[in-house]
Amino acid sequence: MEADAKPRPHDGPDAENLLRAALRERMRQLAEAYGLSVPGRDAFNLMSGVPAELRFLPMGDRDGAYDPEHGVILINSEMQPQRQRFTLAHEISHALLLADDDLLSDLHDAFEGEQLEEELEALCNLGAATLLMPGALVREVIERFGETGRALAELTRRADVSATSALYTLAEASETKVLYAVCAPVRSSAGNGPITVRASEGSRHFRYSLTEGTPVPEDHPLVLALASGLETRDQSYIPFRSGKKMKAAVVAFPQLRRVLVSFTVS
Repeated sequence: MEADAKPRPHDGPDAENLLRAALRERMRQLAEAYGLSVPGRDAFNLMSGVPAELRFLPMGDRDGAYDPEHGVILINSEMQPQRQRFTLAHEISHALLLADDDLLSDLHDAFEGEQLEEELEALCNLGAATLLMPGALVREVIERFGETGRALAELTRRADVSATSALYTLAEASETKVLYAVCAPVRSSAGNGPITVRASEGSRHFRYSLTEGTPVPEDHPLVLALASGLETRDQSYIPFRSGKKMKAAVVAFPQLRRVLVSFTVS
């Protein structure tokens, strides 16, 4: 390999990971810079730096699209507002990426076909998260509330994003061995059922996660948090589907008929 050559996936998994990390950092920088250049993060202000028109219309199963040829961003009008907002940030990220010749060239050099599309979508999801949850906001939330379920709730509220979007961003920024989860009761015509895991993500220092649909035992502190409507802190455990109970400090914060929880392992 020449001294100035970029690593390619065929150079091995380490080279591929290095390349992917470099691409992610470049996308994060693009989104951070764009976020600082616009006056706000509502739809009007987010669109102010993109040479495109914003249109809302029914799109079936599609969330949105960016058409650079005709200068238009399309958003599915039948989605929930939070999902529309994230989709808008995602499509703006497509515009940012397409305008960066170096980043686009590196992507096309390294990947092709279906894998290229997957990498593009992953980068634009990262760009959307960065636009809506800039590093300064994430650091402020962590500094005030710690790496806890309360921080997850605050990031969700202040960034006006889904709890799942906030979960992945907070996990990536966390420095401790922590697992975040969004849990909620199963709903049916008969009423509320048991509380189950809807999504989870561990920090880079914690390699475990909870499988979606994992039931939470009735004696767990996060069940008490939902029942009482109050934040609950306790020394408890991570309720893995296998039945294994890993000791952890639990901070469970009820929000909108769900519980946002952190499990911190020493």
